[in-house]
Amino acid sequence: MAARKARKLRTASGARAAGKARVKARAASKASACVALDIRIESNLWKQKRDIQEKARRAITKAANAAARPKCELAVLLTDDSSIRVINADWRGVDAPTNVLSFPAPQSEGEFLGDIVLAFESIAAEATAEGKPFAHHFAHLCVHGFLHLLGYDHVRKKDADVMVAAERDILRRLRIPDPYG
Repeated sequence: MAARKARKLRTASGARAAGKARVKARAASKASACVALDIRIESNLWKQKRDIQEKARRAITKAANAAARPKCELAVLLTDDSSIRVINADWRGVDAPTNVLSFPAPQSEGEFLGDIVLAFESIAAEATAEGKPFAHHFAHLCVHGFLHLLGYDHVRKKDADVMVAAERDILRRLRIPDPYG
């Protein structure tokens, strides 16, 4: 009798825990459902990375929720070094490839925050050089680019410290090790 009662209690508490998990999952999906992403793959290099669009979506959604911007729109372009080099030269006057570029939209655009462009070869080379998984470095750069769309910057040390703290917080929520420490 006591064993049957204990089994019922364990089953009931397991059902309650499962129910709470489902409620949390529904709440999380409702919060993230407001982040509208247009992700385009311009380079075939990205096709070798499984679920890359989902990884971008997850990182940016976490960043949006952490920054209290769960209702927003943005575009992400996954390209290669040669394309990002042209964009970098045209828009920043820097004739070199880079890992990520962000182009904030004018504030009059409402919920549309802007565009993020990521280059495969630069990200892969940096991840390898730093001994990090590609997926972690990619997620970090998605978060980094998103924060730039919100106005974060790292030109001055004081601003860089604020941006790094925000990145660390978001990456911790994504269960990604601190890229700076």
